[in-house]
Amino acid sequence: MVTVFDVPAGRLIEKAAEELEKMGAKKPEFINYVKSGAQAERRPEQENFWYLRLASLLRQAYVKPKIGVYRLRTHYGGKKNRGSKPGKHYDAGGAIIRRGLQQLEQLGLIKKEKVGRTITGKGKAFLDNIAKQIAQA
Repeated sequence: MVTVFDVPAGRLIEKAAEELEKMGAKKPEFINYVKSGAQAERRPEQENFWYLRLASLLRQAYVKPKIGVYRLRTHYGGKKNRGSKPGKHYDAGGAIIRRGLQQLEQLGLIKKEKVGRTITGKGKAFLDNIAKQIAQA
């Protein structure tokens, strides 16, 4: 049986983003105007950035047993260019991550636990089916 761990993450996320868009995930209006965090110099330039981020969040929920906004902010953050001073890590913005997790909850792919969020059986099956399609191609 092919799982998420058996296929390249980039291809899995791209294919899952397409499927999430077909499932009816809605892109928030503000996403075209905001940066993804303090470390970013500009807003994301990809048209399907929101769906890629949703797919990436779903994969993170698959790979790690419990995820939360705090840890994901660290994961999606990066080094900020501070001019002549040494670069420093800054966390990503929490609003994009939080709204993405809420939208995945509405789709039934992840669920909220007492501490953090976990992937549901529907979410695992969704990603495993995509991984199977990628492995066969």
